[in-house]
Amino acid sequence: MSTERETLTWDAFGEACRDLARDILAAGFDPEIVVAIARGGLLPAGAVAYGLGVKNCGALNIEFYTGIGEVLDAPTVLSPELDFDSLVGRRVLLVDDVADSGRTLALAVGLLRERGAEVRSATIYTKPGSIAKPDFSWRETGLWINFPWSWKGTVVDEDAR
Repeated sequence: MSTERETLTWDAFGEACRDLARDILAAGFDPEIVVAIARGGLLPAGAVAYGLGVKNCGALNIEFYTGIGEVLDAPTVLSPELDFDSLVGRRVLLVDDVADSGRTLALAVGLLRERGAEVRSATIYTKPGSIAKPDFSWRETGLWINFPWSWKGTVVDEDAR
């Protein structure tokens, strides 16, 4: 197994989110609401929303990864649930940090479309084997990604060492 990793710095994160916002506007999509896939999509969604000037934001809580390389059998929606009724007929930008397997992205896009939203998706990274490709992605990589907000793990785990 390769130990080579893609490392996203805070500065590159800022540029990635601004680039995504520019690409979204250039494509003619004008979202009314930005929805993050929590947790990994929370920071990118906020940054992209700022770049787009969108103030209406929400989060869809989905668990799939339980640790590095550890996943559940299927992505699962967690409470609290997003107010889906407020999305009917609205232009929604769904944002996550990475489309890895693509299963979480596919689930989230499907849920939003079933509830009547017009959905486009954006991720900072897309993995080559992802089953769902976002409408907008900053970069593709086959490497494990060190995100600046999560690569050190939790403080709880740090204190346990």
